[in-house]
Amino acid sequence: MEEVCLNSEPVFDEVDEYEGEGDCSVVEHDETCAKLSKKEPLPPTVGLEFDSFDEAYDFYNVFAKEQGFGIRVSNSWFRSKRKERYRAKLSCSSAGFKKKSEANNPRPETRTGCPAMVVIKLVDSKRWRIVEVELDHNHQVSPQIKRFYKSHKKMILAARKAQPPAEPVTEIHTIKMYRTAALDAGSNGYPNVSEREGIHPADHSNHLELKEGDAYAVYNYFCRMKLTNPNFFYLMDFDDDGRLKNVFWADARSRTACAYFCDTIVIDTTCLASKYEIPLISFVGVNHHGQSVLLGCGFLGHESVEYFVWIFRAWLKCMLGHPPQVIVTDQCKPLQIAVSEVFPKAHHCYCVWYIMHRVPEKLGGLKGFEAIKRQLNKAVYNSLRIVEFETSWAEVIKQHGLGDNKWLQTLYEDRKQWVPVYLKDTFFAGTIPIQENESLNAFFDGYVHKHTSFKEFVDKYDLALHRKHLKEAMADMQSRNSCFELKTRCNFEVQLSKVYTKEIFNKFQSEVEGMYSCFNTRQVSINGPIITYIVKERVEIEGNEKEVRNYEVLFETSQVDIRCICSLFNYKGYLCRHALNVLNYNGVEEIPSRYILPRWCKDFKYRHVDRGSCDINVYNPVYWHNHLHKYAIPVVEGGAQSQEHYKIALHELQELLNRFNLVEDSLV
Repeated sequence: MEEVCLNSEPVFDEVDEYEGEGDCSVVEHDETCAKLSKKEPLPPTVGLEFDSFDEAYDFYNVFAKEQGFGIRVSNSWFRSKRKERYRAKLSCSSAGFKKKSEANNPRPETRTGCPAMVVIKLVDSKRWRIVEVELDHNHQVSPQIKRFYKSHKKMILAARKAQPPAEPVTEIHTIKMYRTAALDAGSNGYPNVSEREGIHPADHSNHLELKEGDAYAVYNYFCRMKLTNPNFFYLMDFDDDGRLKNVFWADARSRTACAYFCDTIVIDTTCLASKYEIPLISFVGVNHHGQSVLLGCGFLGHESVEYFVWIFRAWLKCMLGHPPQVIVTDQCKPLQIAVSEVFPKAHHCYCVWYIMHRVPEKLGGLKGFEAIKRQLNKAVYNSLRIVEFETSWAEVIKQHGLGDNKWLQTLYEDRKQWVPVYLKDTFFAGTIPIQENESLNAFFDGYVHKHTSFKEFVDKYDLALHRKHLKEAMADMQSRNSCFELKTRCNFEVQLSKVYTKEIFNKFQSEVEGMYSCFNTRQVSINGPIITYIVKERVEIEGNEKEVRNYEVLFETSQVDIRCICSLFNYKGYLCRHALNVLNYNGVEEIPSRYILPRWCKDFKYRHVDRGSCDINVYNPVYWHNHLHKYAIPVVEGGAQSQEHYKIALHELQELLNRFNLVEDSLV
C-alpha cells in the first residue's frame, strides 16, 4: 500500500482562501444547483459527494456566502510520492488565530478560533466525499453583513469569466447541490444571462411544488442511503433558477431486481393522472412469484415529453443501459413520444385496465350506460379474433350513437396498443390484466393517497419496500420448503410442482384443473406437420349462465410446438388448459422445456445468468453488487434449511462483516 503523509500544519500557511492554478478558480456550471428552493439553502451533510476538490470547495463557499461567513483551506493531506491531495479541511475564515506580529501597527485580531468546518476525503480515486461536518460558529454570522470575504470575491470574478451552461450533465451517485456565482450574478449587479441571450424566462410552474420540510426530507434521505449503501442511485434535475424539476432514484435491491425482471415493465403514472400531491412515477416489474417488484421511481415536475425523456434516461443509465423488451403505460401522448425516443426497440403498449377503469368517468353520464359498459367489456375482453372485436366495437358505436365521442375515437385509433386481441404476440409476464374480473394494484397502494406529501412519502417508502421484500422472502421460503398439494392425476401437474414457485404453480394448477371443463377436442385440418384442433370449453358468463366457446389450437408435431388462440402463454407465461388438452390428446406426457419459463422457477435467481456479460464493465460497482448477490442467494437459502445450517451461515457472515469492518446493524 502506498505510504501517505499527514500534514499537521496548514499547507497554505496564513493564506486566507484557496488559490487555484491557472483558471482552475473558474466555477464550473452544472445543472444541479444551490438549493431545492431559495427558502431552504442546503447545509453540508456527511456523505455528500463531488466530482472534484474544486466542486467541494465551491459548494461550501456558496453555503458560507448565504450564511454570512468566509472559508479557507486550513489543512490538507497529500500522498507522499505523487503529491496528490486526498484529504482536506475547509474551515470558517475565523478559525484558529494568527501569529503575533511585531509590527508597530499590527492588524486587529479577526479570528475567533471558530470550530465551523467540513472535512472532505477522496474516495474511489475520483470523487470527494464530506466525512465530517461542524456547522456551529462561535461568532455572529449573517448574510446581511455588507462585506465580501475573499472567498466570495473569487466567486464573483469566476462568474465574469464563466460561459453560459452547456448541455445539462447528469451525475451518477453524486448531487452537487449548490448555486454557482454565475447563476447569482444578476443579483450582484451583473447582467442576467438569459435576458442577455434572449432566452425566455423559466416557466416556474414546471417544477416540483415542495412544501416546508419536503426538500430536507428528500435530500437527507438520499444522503443517508448513499452513505450506507454505495449502490444506491439518485439523480436530480434543476432549472436555471435552482428549482427542482425532476427526481429519480433506485435502491440496491431495485437495481439487482432489474437484472432479473426487466423483460416487461409497467411505468405507473397513476399519481400524475389522478393529480396527487406527489407526482410519483414508478417503474414496476414482476418477480418469479408473480409479485410486483419496484425497479426505480421518481417525481416528475411536469407531464411533458422533455420531462418524461429525462426520467426514462435516468432509469436507463441506472440500469446499465439494458432496455426492457415490453413497456406498459397509461394512454398518454407525451409518454408515447418519450418511450419511442428513449426505448426505440421496445414494444410500447397501453394498459387495458387503466383504460377500461375510466369507462364510468368518461361515459357514465350517457343514456344506457350499463349496456354500453357491458358491450364494451365483451368486445375488449372476450374477442378471440380481430374480426370479432371490430364487429362488436362497431355495434356498440352504432347502437348507442357514439360516433362523435372523442374519447372512444381515440381509443379505437390506438386499439393496436391496448386491446388484448391485437397483442397476442407480445410477452407480458402477467403484468397486465386480460380478463374483466382481474384488477391491477399500484406498487404503493396503501402507502400513498391524494394528499400524501413528499416528506410523508419518503418516510413511508422504506416501510413499503421492507414489507414487499419480506413478502418475497416468505414466498421464497414457502416455494423452497413446501410440498404442493396435487389436485389431479395429470403428469403435467406433478412435473411443474417440482419446478415452479408456489404462486405460479397455483395459477398453472388452475389451468390443469380447467382441462376437465374442456371437451370434444377434435382435429379439423392438417398442413404438413401442423395440425389444427378445436377445443370446446364451457365458460361462465353473466350470473350463473354458461356458454360454449371454441378455441383453436395449432400443434406442430416434429418440434412439439403448440399455440392456442387465447394466447395465455404470452400473456401469463404458462400454458393454457386448451393447449394442455391437445398435448394430452396427442399422448405428450411432459410439457416441453420451452414452455417452462426460467423466470417462474424456484431457483431462478440462483441460476440466473448475467445479461450482456460480453460487454459489461466488470469494474463497475453495480456489476460487483449483482454478481455478489447472485452468489449470496444459495448461501442464504442453504442457511435457512436447518438450525445447524443457520448457525454455520451466520457465523461465516459475521466473520466477513468483521473483516470488512462493517457493523451488522447497518445492514438491517
